[in-house]
Amino acid sequence: MSLNPYLFFDGNCREAFDFYRSVFGGDFSVLQTFGDGPPDMGVPEAEKDRIMHVSLPIGPAVLMGSDSCSAFGPPPAAGDNFAISLTGESREHCDRIFAALSAGGAVRMPMQETFWGSYFGNWTDRFGIGWMISFDPPKD
Repeated sequence: MSLNPYLFFDGNCREAFDFYRSVFGGDFSVLQTFGDGPPDMGVPEAEKDRIMHVSLPIGPAVLMGSDSCSAFGPPPAAGDNFAISLTGESREHCDRIFAALSAGGAVRMPMQETFWGSYFGNWTDRFGIGWMISFDPPKD
């Protein structure tokens, strides 16, 4: 299992990650905008260039981030603009971790298949910490 930081921004994710890349080097392994998602996501036209997901490998870790989107809730507030992202070993492993860590917390997205191909869920635990977990099936 890997554990990585996930940062949330209000429209300046691209600027922040360009800066982080200038410091750490490397290339983005993923860079998707909200406009890259399916049309039924309900993203306002003015927000389609915002970053839906970016990943920057840094050594053995991956720094990840995204912008907020008004279709999915308010922008992040300082102190609430990060989550811990886990990569599970299997769907069952993700289900077990999700059930244990979300107990007594607030589920934001139950474990489910996503349009980007991952089995994914996210929640806030009973201590107010944001978590995400995903499993990507092996590519054929």
